[in-house]
Order: sequence, then C-alpha cells, then structure tokens
Amino acid sequence: MESSATEAPVAEPWVLRDYALVADGERGALIGPRGDVAWMCAPSWHSDAVFSGLLGGPGGFRVRPRDRWNVWGGYYEDGTLIRVSRWVTRDAVISCREALAAPAEPGRAVLLRQIRAVRGEARVLMDLDVRADYGRHSMTGLRRDGGVWQAVSGRSWLRLTGAGHARASSDGLCAELRLPEGGVHDLVLEIGAGTRADAAPPDPSALWEATGRWWADAVPDCATTAAPRDARMAYAVLNGLTSTTGGMVAAATTSLPERADTGRDYDYRYAWIRDQAYAGTAVAAHGPHPLLERTVRFVTERVLDDGPDLRPAYTVDGRPLPAERLLPLTGYPGGTNRAGNHAGRQFQLDVFGEVLQLFAAADRHGMLDGQAVRAARVAARAVRDRWEEPDAGLWELERRWWTHSRLACVVGLRDLAHRLGDAPSDDWSRLADRMLRTTRRRCLHRDGHWQRAADDTGVEAALLLPLARGAVPHGEASPALTRQAVMRHLTKDGYVYRFRHGGRPLGDAEGSFLLCGFMMALAAHAEGAPVEAMRWFERTRSACGSPGLFAEEWDVSQRQLRGNLPQAFVHALLLECAARLGPPLGGDDGLVPAGRP
Repeated sequence: MESSATEAPVAEPWVLRDYALVADGERGALIGPRGDVAWMCAPSWHSDAVFSGLLGGPGGFRVRPRDRWNVWGGYYEDGTLIRVSRWVTRDAVISCREALAAPAEPGRAVLLRQIRAVRGEARVLMDLDVRADYGRHSMTGLRRDGGVWQAVSGRSWLRLTGAGHARASSDGLCAELRLPEGGVHDLVLEIGAGTRADAAPPDPSALWEATGRWWADAVPDCATTAAPRDARMAYAVLNGLTSTTGGMVAAATTSLPERADTGRDYDYRYAWIRDQAYAGTAVAAHGPHPLLERTVRFVTERVLDDGPDLRPAYTVDGRPLPAERLLPLTGYPGGTNRAGNHAGRQFQLDVFGEVLQLFAAADRHGMLDGQAVRAARVAARAVRDRWEEPDAGLWELERRWWTHSRLACVVGLRDLAHRLGDAPSDDWSRLADRMLRTTRRRCLHRDGHWQRAADDTGVEAALLLPLARGAVPHGEASPALTRQAVMRHLTKDGYVYRFRHGGRPLGDAEGSFLLCGFMMALAAHAEGAPVEAMRWFERTRSACGSPGLFAEEWDVSQRQLRGNLPQAFVHALLLECAARLGPPLGGDDGLVPAGRP
C-alpha cells in the first residue's frame, strides 16, 4: 500500500434514488455513488450532523477509485444494511463493503469501510474531513499515534484506523491506497461524544464478525412472503432505524423536498407513534419477532407517560421534539435547511386508534404484558373522551373532523375490546358502534363512499387502510365504493396519490404517495381481489431507488424519489403487504449471496 496527498472533498448533493443507507439503530449514514458519506448525525439520530454534504455542508468522508472513468453499482448483503459499493474502471473492479458496526453503543458511532481489489490493481483515494454541528466545526488537534489518527470536532472526538500514511492538511486527511488484485484494506472511523477515545483501537475483523452476527440474529427468514428478498430488506430497514429504546425514526434525514421550492420539507429524524404502530403491525403480520416487542415497549412508555396528551412524535429516547430552526446549510436543491418539527405539539386522534391496533396485533401473539394493557386502557379512555374533537389527522393538517381518524379508532376499539377491562368489553364495542354511526352520518358521501372529512367531500386514499382492517361490517358496500373512488380520482399510471390539492392535476402539487399504494394493495386483498392486490403491490414496490430504498413520494413523470430517505412507514407497509399476500411465485425472488465479491 502506498499513500500520497490528494484533493479535499467537495460537497455536491446527488440524485436521491442512488443513495444507500447504513444504520445500527442509533444513527445512520447515507452513502452516495461516488463513495461519499453525504449525511450522518452523531451520536444519535437527532444530533447535529457530522457529515452534511447532502444539504450542501462542508467536509465529508470519501472512498472512491482514482480513475474517474468508472461505472458505479452495488448491493446489500441479504437481510442486512451492510452495503457493498462496486466500481468498474478501465483497468479494475473495486468494491467497498460498508456498515455501521453493531451492536451499537449509544455514545459512539463506528463506521466500517473495507476496500477490495476484485480484479486488477485498485488505486483508491480516501479523504476525511469531519465537520461537526452541521459544518460549523472543523477537525482540530489532529495527531497520529502509532498509525492511528485522532482529532476533535466540536463536542465530538474522532479516530481513524487504517490510514496511517495519510497526509494531514487544512482540509483534513487524504491518501491514496494501492491494493494488488485480491487485496483487502480496512478503514474504521469512530466518532464519539466527548473529547477523547479511551479504549484501544478496534479490531476490524472482530467488528465485521459481530456486525454480521447482529444482522443475522435480527432479521427473520421471510421466505413465505410474496417478495422474500424485499420483505427482508424492509425488515432490515425498520431494524436499522430502531434504537435500543424501541424508538424508530421516521427517516434518517431532514429537509429533503417533497416538491422543489414549495417549502414542504421537514425533519423526520424522530419517532412518530403512528409510524411505530404501522411498523409493529407489519412485523406482527409475519410473526412474533423481537422488533414487535421493542415497538410495543416504546409506545407503552409514551402512552403511560402522557396519557390523553400523547404527542404524535418524540425523539427516540422519548423526549419532546425540538422547535423548528434553520441550519447553517444551503439545503438540498429545491429544499430548505430546517431541523426540528412542529408536529410534536399537535392533537392527532388517529394515533390512539393505531396504538390500539398495534396492541391488538401484539396480543394475537401473546406479547401484551400488564404494562401494555394499562397503556391500552389509557388510549381507549382518550378515544372515549376526545373522539368528537377536531384533530390534525394523519397528514398533520388543520384541525378538522377527519374521517380517517374516527375509523382508525373504531378498528382499534373493536380489535382490543376484550382486553381493555376498565369497563365491560361490550361498552367499548358500543362506543365503537356509536363512533361509526356518527361518522357515517357526517362523513359518508351521498354516492356511498367515505369522504375526507365532515366538511370535505373529497376522496382520501388513507381511508383504504382502516376499511381494509374492518372498520365497517363485512359485506357493506362502502369499502369497495371508496376504493373505486380512489382509483378514479387519485391514481395515475398505477400509482396512488393522497388527495387532490384543489383543482390541480395529479402530480402537480406532489408526487404519488407510496404508503397509499401499499394501502391500496391491502384494500384489494381484503376485498377478495388477490390478482388486483398483487398488481398494486408490484407496481408500488417498483418505485424505489437503485439500492432498494423508498422515500415518501415517487414522482411518476420523472421517475424520481421525493422526500426524506428512507421512509420507514413505506417499508413497513411493504412488509405487511408481502406477509399478507404471500407465498411468493416461483420460490425466493433472486437472493444475493452474502459472500459475493
């Protein structure tokens, strides 16, 4: 191996569909096709970013071929968020295996990058410039001790192992690595809270072995689902986004635009209770896996802490969301530069219904303990006391009498009435019946389908989910009529949109909503239309980036991902669809062997 200086990294955002995620539950990093770590917050999801090139920040950590004439590709090792990037140059094939080491430590991120010369000699450039607090702090106190580099950036210490011959400059560290064919070289970057690393430098082989074992233990075999590899991938994403506390972030990023220059770009690095419920219900559709237990535990704690004042979202450690603020960054093209989220202060009635549905799904696997039953009673009483109030609803809009919120609560009360105690189960069932009667009177359209709200006759795709879960008696026509109305008014080229924005054409105000595409598949399945359900499922699951990750929206005309990445609830509904629509056609759907070079 030889080492020499090279140019410092330049922060240039890339198209969203080509970013890959590595994550360990406590934090995640987005890696672009040019080998750059474009986004990473440490030590936790909602901490300040140490790499912020995705939003135009300075610094970075790049590993890429020296030859500019190269073609990029890559894949995830099956059932993991261990990513293998590959470049084919004029003279060589080079790979870089990448992961955040697991099991994770809350206060220390460990990023593993293993370079391999697959064919021919590999000439690889590496540069490192950690810039904590969204780029405000450069690396200081940079020193080399026995081939290991250490430095400080803001309130974080960092240590790089495997680049002992790198050259230090005002732009950080840079090196050229030369590997003969078949050669392997490890880089280990540690970033921790505080100002110094006390332990000895880690052993890369031991870290890789532990990380592979952690993923193997965490992600179940999904061979009986409709799409085994994608189901495992979805489970891996949910697992990677879920902290040891049980809190699952909605996405790893902030401020990625849903539509260019519209101001609809938000911070999703927090745990939405609704999203947690979707994820737990999806896991339960497949089996009683540990991720279900962690989800129930986190939701239980939040409900018992806050009762009828349950917040829609929290940090992964259960604290209130910070207020919105602007960051010292340019922002992703077409987006803004904000952190924090105002939704944490809203009243969203449907969250209580989703919590009850989550607990009911856990109960079917015998995973509802005494604490969770207490939390379920708290949630049910909140529904009883507050269901007639206007709320912000699923889409976090103005307070209105949203239909979806009421139907979600009807499903939850019915599913768990037998475990609620606190009153005879018939009382909870009667409450559900009364809510349904009132909602039908106020929100059933004269054409027989459900409308968005008591004062809005428009069509709403989110209604498909509670109707598929049994909000109305079996055999009633309104679910089928609602699905037909959604297909007529809210679909384009096989993709589903949330609702219409005034008289604007579909796709003008926002992209298709991938969550709703999977809801359509579940609704068709509940209606007894398996072929149609599979059609919607397959169409929606095609709307991912090249690494297989889903954002919130899909721009149908431009075939681009829109919004924060990866969006947890989209992966959750993919998993649920795959579990309910299985088994697969023709066996497993093309596994990528974990050991492929």
